[in-house]
Amino acid sequence: MTRHQMRQSAVMLTFERLFNDDSIESILETAKECETVPVDDKVIALFRGVDARRDVLDREIEKHLKNWTLPRISRVSLAVLRVAMYEILFVEDMNTDIAISEAVKIAQEFTGREDVSFINGVLSSVSKSLKAQPAGEGADHAPVSGD
Repeated sequence: MTRHQMRQSAVMLTFERLFNDDSIESILETAKECETVPVDDKVIALFRGVDARRDVLDREIEKHLKNWTLPRISRVSLAVLRVAMYEILFVEDMNTDIAISEAVKIAQEFTGREDVSFINGVLSSVSKSLKAQPAGEGADHAPVSGD
């Protein structure tokens, strides 16, 4: 599975999680049984990481919204933003520009042009903010290994 496919699967699982309060295990089991979403250990780790830190991710996303609130964001866009934000903030050695580029590609596959521009704008704002911060500041996080 490519990194792009892994991210797509994580976005789809994150999207599913927005609709119900089923356990992560239940969502993963359903995805495996139905074979609707390719799932491997990397997808599971990414999905679990996003879910475990969704409050932190949402707070960081909200900081970069202009004239928007979190509830106004489409669920697909929110899922894309959460996965990208998780990679940017918590995956060690993740290049922010790659995370943004991948989020935009996934958004192009699952959303409309306005959503793609919105996602790109939010994540670009995040990137600028992170580049302006001294090392060690920002979201309270402990990076995890990426590949």
